Amino acid sequence: MSCIQCGIPFSLKEKGYLYIKSAQDLKRKDFWDAGKGWWCYAYESHTELIEKIEEIGNTLLESQSSLCSRRKHPLLTITLGNLLIRLKNQDIISIIESGELISYQQPIIDLQKDEEIFGFESLLRTHGNKQISPGTLFSLAEKAGMLSLLDQRAREAAILAKKRFLKPGVKSFINFLPSTIYNPDFCLRHTFSLVEKYEIDPADLVFEVVESEEIKDINHLKKVLNTYKKEGMKVALDDVGAGFSTLDVLKELRPDFLKIDRQYISYCEQDDRKMQFLTLVTQLANELGIIVLAEGIERLEELEYCKSIGVKLAQGYLIGKPVFEPAYTHPFNVANF
Repeated sequence: MSCIQCGIPFSLKEKGYLYIKSAQDLKRKDFWDAGKGWWCYAYESHTELIEKIEEIGNTLLESQSSLCSRRKHPLLTITLGNLLIRLKNQDIISIIESGELISYQQPIIDLQKDEEIFGFESLLRTHGNKQISPGTLFSLAEKAGMLSLLDQRAREAAILAKKRFLKPGVKSFINFLPSTIYNPDFCLRHTFSLVEKYEIDPADLVFEVVESEEIKDINHLKKVLNTYKKEGMKVALDDVGAGFSTLDVLKELRPDFLKIDRQYISYCEQDDRKMQFLTLVTQLANELGIIVLAEGIERLEELEYCKSIGVKLAQGYLIGKPVFEPAYTHPFNVANF
């Protein structure tokens, strides 16, 4: 694993040399052994480079590659397949590398305190007229080997939005992908330095796990969450009931907040199975001292049912859509909808 994926943009030289490691099976006259297992190809344009990689074929796409403007041994590497994705999507890749990202804010209200504003979830958006969906950004970043960098950029945009728009004491829920954090003490250093730089109260930040796949390494996730907690920040699990399918996970990780997946919220007051699940989760969370947040609320009946069983927080289009600059009242009155 190269730290290039944790925050060092990779320069795509307009002309220079492409180095490929472990290319022993490639016997061509236009390649030569650059030493230490590296093969090298000189190129004059990105178009020529794309054509060359495609000519090589799929057998070497997992080989390590690097670009250099001069003929020297490369220091930073990515796979040849990652490089091809970056070359073909440079407009989007440049947005990730430059950090041309902003954060929209969606309100979260306290159902047990007259629906007053409790905080906002920060949601990633691109800056400028050309809007690229977060799904597209993260999908491309994963294919290009830039997921860690994008995740870091997204956290940075959220922290800047917190400083600019949200009052002290108002929580900011910030998404993150734990699989991109290989060494929490090192990988999160940039995030913690921004919090200190902008003089944000760490207790106002809630870092939210958004990966919905089954937890493969709960000890690693626990280490990541504990690293946030040691800095005085809060942590949350997203999609409880979907990705986090077992309630035993809550007992193991002990997050400060849990967000119940929308599939259990939609028309919950009409579904015995959903009502049973919501009641069970809420009771367990209360026993463990975890605050429950119901997300995806779009109907007043859903909000009223969640409130009746003791769910503390709520989020969804009924309450408010994501906006760049939140103009919120205090307290927030759902009855106006």
